[in-house]
Amino acid sequence: MACRNCAPLRLAGRLAGTNARPVGGAATTSALPQSWRSTCRQNQRRMYSFGGEPTGVKDKFKIWPFVAVIAIGTVGYVALVNRRKGMPSSEGAQTGSQMPTAGNPQPIPTPTFSPSEVTVVFVLGGPGAGKGTQCSNLVEKHGFIHLSAGDLLRAEQERPGSEFGDLIRDYIKNGLIVPKEVTIKLLENAMKEALSSQAKAKAKAAGSATGRFLIDGFPRKLDQAYSFENTVCPAKMVLFYDCPENVMEERLMERGKTSGRADDNAESIRKRFRTFVETSMPVVDYYEKQGKVVKVDATPAPEVVFVKTQGHLKERLGKDF
Repeated sequence: MACRNCAPLRLAGRLAGTNARPVGGAATTSALPQSWRSTCRQNQRRMYSFGGEPTGVKDKFKIWPFVAVIAIGTVGYVALVNRRKGMPSSEGAQTGSQMPTAGNPQPIPTPTFSPSEVTVVFVLGGPGAGKGTQCSNLVEKHGFIHLSAGDLLRAEQERPGSEFGDLIRDYIKNGLIVPKEVTIKLLENAMKEALSSQAKAKAKAAGSATGRFLIDGFPRKLDQAYSFENTVCPAKMVLFYDCPENVMEERLMERGKTSGRADDNAESIRKRFRTFVETSMPVVDYYEKQGKVVKVDATPAPEVVFVKTQGHLKERLGKDF
C-alpha cells in the first residue's frame, strides 16, 4: 500500500514542480483520495519550505544575530578587564615594562644606591619654612651635600634645549607638583655627579664623610617617596620644619621682592600652601609612622632653629654626624 500511494505523490510533486505558480492548490489535488490529498499537502509544504517557515522560526533567526553580538561584546569586555588587572600603569608601559606572568615575574627594582653608600635625609616643610637656610648651614658646618628639588627643577626649565622646560614652568607657575619621573631623574643625576671623583676629593679635603645628602623639598607626594626609595635609595630620616602659614606667607612675600622667582607672588604662594597640605602632609605622616620624622619648630630666628636641628641630628646620626 505504501508504494502504491507514493507513485501518485511523486507524480503530483513533479507536476507541482513544473508549474511556475500553481493556481488554486486545492484544485490540483481534489481528484485524489482524502488521505493522499493530506499527504500531498504535507509534501508540497516540504518542497516549498524555504519560502514558508513558521513565523516563530523566522523570529528566532532574526534575534540570533543580536544575541551573538551581545555575547561577543560581553566576552571581549570581560577579557579586557581581566587583562588590565595585571597590566602595568601607563607610566610603566612607557618605560617598556612587561606584564608579570608565571614564567615572567615582574622584576623588583634595585635602588641605584644602598644605605651603606649614601645617607639620605629628606628635608620637608611648607613653602617659606626655612628649609634652604637650614640646609646651607648644615652644608657649611657639617659637610652635607645639599640637593634642592626646586632648584634642580628651576635650573632644568632654564637649560637651553630642555625637553621638560615648558612642562616644569607651567607646573611651578600654577603651584602644582612636577611629575615624579622628572624630579627623581634630576635628583639621581645630581647624586651621581656629587659622588664623582672630584666631589669625593673636595669632601675629603674638607674633612667630612662623603655620600651624605640633604634632599630639600622632596618628596612632596607619597608616590614620589615610594618611587625614590625603590629606584634611588631609602631615606635614613626626615627633618620636618613646622611653621604657621601666616609666618611662611610673610617670609615669601618679603623674599619675592628680591628673589625674582615666578612663584613668589600671592596667588602662587596660596596655591603652594594648599598643595603642601593636601599632598605633602601625608608624606610626613607616612614617615612618622616609621619613626623617621624629626619635627623642628621653624618659627624662631634661623640661628635658633639651627641649634635645634643640630641637636636632633646628633641623636639620630651620632655626635659626629
